[in-house]
Amino acid sequence: MADRQLDCLGLNCPMPIVRISQTIKTMAWGETLEVTADDPAFGADVHAWIAKMGHELLAFEEGPMQRAVIRKV
Repeated sequence: MADRQLDCLGLNCPMPIVRISQTIKTMAWGETLEVTADDPAFGADVHAWIAKMGHELLAFEEGPMQRAVIRKV
């Protein structure tokens, strides 16, 4: 189970990434964030954001409701 959960269901690009960025800033190093989203662009967006920001993507589940688990590093 992640340290924090973030519900981005119903939000369209770029809002899930904006919310992730805001939440990650308030977290301690090593904490994990579980994000759920249903925006079709979320998968590509979160992978690009992880690559750019240098955090760790621990898990990603595709489907109508997508789930990402991110560790702040």
